[in-house]
Amino acid sequence: MTIDFAALPHDFLWGTATSAYQIEGAVAEDGRSPSIWDTFSHTPGKIAGDDHGDIACDHYHRWREDIALMRRLGTNAYRMSIAWPRVMPGGDGPANPKGLAFYDELVDTLLAAGITPSVTLYHWDLPQVLQDRGGWPERDTAEHFAAYASVVAARLGDRVSQWTTLNEPLCSAWIGHLEGTMAPGLTDLTAAVRASYHLLLGHGLAVQAIRAAAPGAEVGIVNNLSTVHPASDRPEDLAAARRVDGHTNRWWLDPVHGRGFPADMREVYGVELPERTGDLEVIAAPLDWLGLNYYFPATVTDDPRGPAPYARSVRREGVPRTGMDWEVDPSGIEALLLRLTDEYGARRLYVTENGSAYPDVVRPDGTVDDPERQAYLTAHLAACASAARKGAPLAGYFAWSLLDNFEWAYGYDKRFGLVHVDYRTQTRTIKGTGRHYADLIRRHREGVAKAA
Repeated sequence: MTIDFAALPHDFLWGTATSAYQIEGAVAEDGRSPSIWDTFSHTPGKIAGDDHGDIACDHYHRWREDIALMRRLGTNAYRMSIAWPRVMPGGDGPANPKGLAFYDELVDTLLAAGITPSVTLYHWDLPQVLQDRGGWPERDTAEHFAAYASVVAARLGDRVSQWTTLNEPLCSAWIGHLEGTMAPGLTDLTAAVRASYHLLLGHGLAVQAIRAAAPGAEVGIVNNLSTVHPASDRPEDLAAARRVDGHTNRWWLDPVHGRGFPADMREVYGVELPERTGDLEVIAAPLDWLGLNYYFPATVTDDPRGPAPYARSVRREGVPRTGMDWEVDPSGIEALLLRLTDEYGARRLYVTENGSAYPDVVRPDGTVDDPERQAYLTAHLAACASAARKGAPLAGYFAWSLLDNFEWAYGYDKRFGLVHVDYRTQTRTIKGTGRHYADLIRRHREGVAKAA
């Protein structure tokens, strides 16, 4: 698989990505309060192996070591998230000085290492105190989120220019409130639709708050999108694919681009949106960039007796799959980058997450060779470069993930990292894919230097 490095801009961001709850640990230190993921992960039966994020990768204490790993990989960007309950333990109360100081020092050290911090304000760890007051189905949560965004942007905005409001609001709304397999673990369509609305309202309010606190900030939102294919050419399956595209893609893209919530999906859900005058304009605040998280495509068939959107995934035989049992299809990332460019007029795009889990084996000499993950990375980067060659304004790629980590409901069983983590000793070992990523970064930079 050949990557067209010349299609990528000279100032391309080569990054890695993590999230606070998945790596930090230290859940009760220095004033941090519980999040909904602390509660959910400690609920028996919710997480594989009854795992939780109490220690995770102990990044809260080992972050200097982790920045050193980024330097060894040669990356020039790092997508990190801020833990809302570490910064505002009361959800809407005063800021926690120790929490802010942690991210202050982290940002300063990244910059000193030549690594650009890309800050995500919400990667699913809502303070439990706000969940106890209704959580995302309530409008107040969107307003509290904007206040929290203002505090963080005011503290870090003199050094951080790239800001993400929400990571994958689909997961927060649909998986957390409709499917129930992520925090807060509800299975309520009305709550899910209301949560989806207030998440996007919170996004719009946070865009305003960030720009007010940090003039010159570049603000975007990150969505996990999928290409959607009907299982057959039956009219029912074609209609199902349209619904799944609405559920997975259009519901999250249309409102932030000023198109409102898709009328066909409002009819599918049958839930009245908690709209107020002016909300849609807030949600559609102009963006500086869009982030795409891509892992797999969807092939679907009609399922009128199932939950909304009344379709289910169909397994295609003979197609390679990752250790998550997710289909491998690099063409999907190219198709989505071009769709965001052509259909939504994106001015700048980042692949903010892309990666694969496979069962890793530590060799007797301590090394980890992972050829399947290496092939996945190469194929998807080649597809990204192809999209850039065809006109997608792709400005960076963030591999998921820097470290093996707490993988939500899968616990510690699934490993996505470029770096292997021994959870017993917290020993970090760069995998074969990590070394390969470093080589790809070096090759791009050499090409840029030759062209200069």
